[in-house]
Amino acid sequence: MRNGAARGVLELGALGVVFGDIGTSPLYTVQTLFDPTDPHRVAVVAQNVYGAVSLIFWSVIAVVMVTYVLFVMRADNDGEGGIMALITLIRRHSAPSGRKVALGLAALGIFGASLFFGDSMITPAISVLSAIEGAQVAAPSVGAIVLPITATVLIALFMLQRLGTQAVGRLFGPVMALWFTLIAALGIRGIAGHPAILRALSPSYAFSFLFLHFGTGFFAMAAVVLSVTGAEALYADMGHFGRGPITRSWIFVVFPACILNYLGQGALILSRPRDISNPFFLLVPSWGRIAMVVVAAAATVIASQAVVSGAFSVAQQAAQIGYLPRLRIAHTSEERIGQIYVPWINWALCVAVLALVFTFRTATALAYAYGVAVTGTITISTLLFFYIARNHWNWPLWRVLPVGGLLLCIDLLFFAANLIKLPHGAWLPLVIGIAVFTVLTTWQKGRHLVSRQRTVDEGSLREFIDGLHACRPPLPRVPGTAVFLNRGKATAPLALRRNVEHNHVLHRHVIILAIETVPVPHVPVPDRLEVDDLGDKGDQIFHVTARFGYADSPVVPPLLPLIHTEGKGEPLDVSEVSYFLSTIEIRHGSTPGMSRWRKRLFIATSRLTADAAEYFQLPRERTVIMGSRIEL
Repeated sequence: MRNGAARGVLELGALGVVFGDIGTSPLYTVQTLFDPTDPHRVAVVAQNVYGAVSLIFWSVIAVVMVTYVLFVMRADNDGEGGIMALITLIRRHSAPSGRKVALGLAALGIFGASLFFGDSMITPAISVLSAIEGAQVAAPSVGAIVLPITATVLIALFMLQRLGTQAVGRLFGPVMALWFTLIAALGIRGIAGHPAILRALSPSYAFSFLFLHFGTGFFAMAAVVLSVTGAEALYADMGHFGRGPITRSWIFVVFPACILNYLGQGALILSRPRDISNPFFLLVPSWGRIAMVVVAAAATVIASQAVVSGAFSVAQQAAQIGYLPRLRIAHTSEERIGQIYVPWINWALCVAVLALVFTFRTATALAYAYGVAVTGTITISTLLFFYIARNHWNWPLWRVLPVGGLLLCIDLLFFAANLIKLPHGAWLPLVIGIAVFTVLTTWQKGRHLVSRQRTVDEGSLREFIDGLHACRPPLPRVPGTAVFLNRGKATAPLALRRNVEHNHVLHRHVIILAIETVPVPHVPVPDRLEVDDLGDKGDQIFHVTARFGYADSPVVPPLLPLIHTEGKGEPLDVSEVSYFLSTIEIRHGSTPGMSRWRKRLFIATSRLTADAAEYFQLPRERTVIMGSRIEL
């Protein structure tokens, strides 16, 4: 009974976090399909209605049910999902002979993660805007204030991010459960008015619509893809809820509710072909439309919350594996480490989302820009998964080629259809993705060049320690413990060198601490530390490697009791600790390996770097910072 209750809690939580995006897709998918202002619009005739609804149904089956639920969600990285998990799996298991292919696929995965940031900007704008537009169905006079109301809701959403989702998380599941109940009931109401719409469940209608009327069906796919937006959330949030609860919530709640609503909207259009302005809200009885707008607004805010939180997680993981500088991150929950707030990302997204709302002005116009980011991410995820299946799991070619080939063809067909919308806004997520990808790869390359120069400046750690031992007379030792944060075990910390050169003393206990982020989500505490004694005859100089997963929080002070336990010789004095940080000022120079404009971009990006003391949660009153300068 207890296990059943725990599963129920997880499934309810998954409804509130995982399915907000895909669960609110019925708000705008059918409306966009038959939008009369679209130059590639689908004519409102019975044949097209059956075909379009059938194509929605079978697209959801192919992309969500087969690609993600049946296949991609198997590729978890110690329970964690998302495109970053696929990248780390490829990097971890690649053989030397296939290293170039693996690096190329990893770069492709980084581009997919970059496209996710475009999705994170468009999803809040289109979701909240489509919900507020529903008020015009009940009261057309409110049309003039739709944009101000949308902007107010979005600003409130981003202002509340700093509080975290813990305080309101308990409301998410019940609100979304109510949402799915309502949209299922509305769908049944529509189907009851025109039961013949159930014919659309036959794949023959989708096949006929797409291939026998390719000129119409191909362009329609740019709108049909809206029905699968948010599919990647099933995989990305797998670490929070587990594959089982997400799969059960999808199969038994979300999937039937969404499909019933799509069928209901199709039935409404068949019964009243002129009612295509907003078929979702026209399914609602006139007396309940205002209430439904309120529920829809709540559901879309939840959907936006989920995707914004996802952007925080992607940024954090990118920083931890070297594609972004350290960003200031606030952990908003003591129970869930994944609940974080990244101020810079939050306000950058806020500005971008508001700019999208006031530029595109309607949900339908935004829909043109939506599909490219989604289909690009889905296609890349499918490709990476089948590479892993073939090269790491040894799936036979007879299994990989037909299944993977078919699913990739479907993904590429969606992607190609959305490219047709380039003049109408589809260029936007591509530009965003390319811009973010350029920043990520530039930071990785610049960081490599700076690290190479820094290695020269720091010199060998072993030689430095041997020099300390050979020093005559020996350096005076002052009471307490000094922790010098360093990049690894090969070089000496700049702060330690400067401290010895200028102060001519050492603390009684010296810990050289290297923080290493490994390509797994979490590192168990017993496996976190590796302690090496660098001292000579009890000098009490240790090198400590602390390993964190990319989803862990690299907090340094709690490591000291563990180091105390692992240390050799005299017990460490953890009551009086001083932390020493080495900082680098980067200046533009003539170092080869990077073009001038990328050097400028790298230096500009470096200014986003969070204060190391805050990032590692070091006590300010016990932290000493020593700097140096490197020309790039």
